[in-house]
Amino acid sequence: MIRISDWSQFLSTVSRLEQWAFRGQARADLPLLPSIARRLMHFCPDRRLWPLRERRGLRIFRRKAHVHVADGKALEDDLRVLAMMQHHGAATRLLDFTKSPFVAAFFALESSAGESIVYALNTPTLWSRAPRFDRSLTRHAIDPRVAGHFERYFLDNRYPVVWFGEPSLMDQRLVAQSGLFVLPGVLDEPLDSLLAQYEEPGESLLVKIVLEPSLRASAMRELYRMNITHASLWPDLDGLARSINQELEILWQPLVEEFQSLPAPP
Repeated sequence: MIRISDWSQFLSTVSRLEQWAFRGQARADLPLLPSIARRLMHFCPDRRLWPLRERRGLRIFRRKAHVHVADGKALEDDLRVLAMMQHHGAATRLLDFTKSPFVAAFFALESSAGESIVYALNTPTLWSRAPRFDRSLTRHAIDPRVAGHFERYFLDNRYPVVWFGEPSLMDQRLVAQSGLFVLPGVLDEPLDSLLAQYEEPGESLLVKIVLEPSLRASAMRELYRMNITHASLWPDLDGLARSINQELEILWQPLVEEFQSLPAPP
């Protein structure tokens, strides 16, 4: 774990993590679990039934989404379906990561009121690794973009594997956010626990970068200057509206001086 208290320290840290993937979370004290696991833990405590519930959600989405989707073939691709569901608010097993540490920092800090966190995943090393319990389960062998692989290696919630990558076709938000997905084979184990199957002695494939609250104001200002806002990361009206929250925090000194020079109201 690395603790960061100023922006220059963050820049120095991430500069050494070339070609890694990053994920920002507003709370540093929560385990790294996908949204479907967090939801099912609260509302569906019998974990034996989780695969049935996930299958049902996918089946219902596919059965009804065709009225909103121009390309019906997109609903035949498991990873694209999961990405579509995630994009529009469904709880899925996908974990959103990005190739940009600055995008991850934005997601960590934007709504944080305490310690936040950026997870750094060593994708260059993980690319060629397989879990110790079965060395045949390489990244290529379990690729969910291949027909039948998602059903075989992920939906049954039996294989503690990890896959990362992008759908065969990326949507506008994934492109804007330099996004990729991490797909765990088991829902109720945190990502760092699953990655332990891939690590060599003394190695960590997941680095935790804790951002202290004192960093937030200066970091958000620097991210604004880099044009990392909701408006740039969600290039639609939703993103523009969300970006106004960040605009409320940014006020350039000339505007302050101009306001202070105005005569006081009678």
